[in-house]
Amino acid sequence: KSLCQKLELEWTNFLLGCGICKSVKGKTDVLDNDVLWPDRNNTALAITYSDGGFVGIADDLSDELRKRTHNLIELVGLYRHAAAGWPTPSPRDKRWSEREKIWKIAEMCLLKYENLGKNKDALFFVIEAAKGYGFFSVWLSVFKEYSAVLIELVSAFPGTAQCCFNQNGDPVPRPNAAI
Repeated sequence: KSLCQKLELEWTNFLLGCGICKSVKGKTDVLDNDVLWPDRNNTALAITYSDGGFVGIADDLSDELRKRTHNLIELVGLYRHAAAGWPTPSPRDKRWSEREKIWKIAEMCLLKYENLGKNKDALFFVIEAAKGYGFFSVWLSVFKEYSAVLIELVSAFPGTAQCCFNQNGDPVPRPNAAI
């Protein structure tokens, strides 16, 4: 808003609305095609999540999509982590530790799901835990081998673009988008 008042009510000015993402972005002016925007593309195909709360870029992207994904991750500081060799988060930025914590919880739920025979009750338990803890992408990553869970996760999180997932719950490119 402070850089360009005519953008005050533009959707892209609201898109990165969480407090940390917004403060990391700051007054950075972003060209539309420089970033892989999550409301226009399926970032589940571009951004990877791994044990320990780490964020990365999918290996199978074109150079252009890798660059745009990198720009998005940098823009909002998702690479930040307290581990050695990673960009240091600010003291207020606890996203990495939350991802790490939720990853461990999701892994415990995965073990429970498997031990309970992957039945309807176990699935309910997993989905309720995922809704309660959040971090949709972490749950998708941990349960990537279980279509029944993926399908339910996609349905359980409000605002999830159904068109970004196939009938097995696997991420697919958003229609009329780069990915």
